[in-house]
Amino acid sequence: MIPLVAIRPEPGCSATVEAALNLGLEAHGFPMFEVRPVPWDAPGNDAFDALLLGSANALRHGGSALAGYSGMPAYCVGRKTAEAAEDAGLSVADIGSGGLQEVLDRVQVAHSRVLRLAGRKRTPLSIPDGIRMQEKVVYASEPLPMSGELARLLRSEAVVLLHSGEAARHFAETCPDACRAHVRLVAIGPRVAERAGDGWHSVRSACQPSEDALLALAEELCKDEGGSERGRPSN
Repeated sequence: MIPLVAIRPEPGCSATVEAALNLGLEAHGFPMFEVRPVPWDAPGNDAFDALLLGSANALRHGGSALAGYSGMPAYCVGRKTAEAAEDAGLSVADIGSGGLQEVLDRVQVAHSRVLRLAGRKRTPLSIPDGIRMQEKVVYASEPLPMSGELARLLRSEAVVLLHSGEAARHFAETCPDACRAHVRLVAIGPRVAERAGDGWHSVRSACQPSEDALLALAEELCKDEGGSERGRPSN
């Protein structure tokens, strides 16, 4: 079986590895990012109708100012973010399954004034008519060097998960050139896959931007030791 590698920051990295192990895969975690809080000025809760959350990191690292938004509706990119929102005392208004733009497009008219709590590097969004959105950066995901242990693992075949465009870019910049032909990349979406560039054994995209879809594709590739994916384009 081809080993699987997760490089996302903690605690997500450990969660991904655990889920992969439960699928019977040989999974390894090598976080290549560290998430850190960023000082921010929290607007008063009377200036907004709802929060928009693209990551649970906004709640893990938003600090004590989040208490001022207790009970406020929260539009969340996915299930894990929604769970973190509930733990923070927010009222989950919607949970997405296809990215944050999908969630923003469904914001109710009654919640037309939206505060997005985000990371320093974030996906740009198109604001729907009738919606006003302000963004506040509350955390940053800082890149870490590739460990020697990971570099050694990549000398043989490996499947590497890419959860974000920044992960794709950073991994491509730090992966030794001699290893690229052995690595099968599995991205959470086509835009993430594009950031990885060329020269890999293969680059594939999950059928939808979710952890379950990402791991389902990774499972398929980890069990494909015949090399049938070489040269196959991303989808």
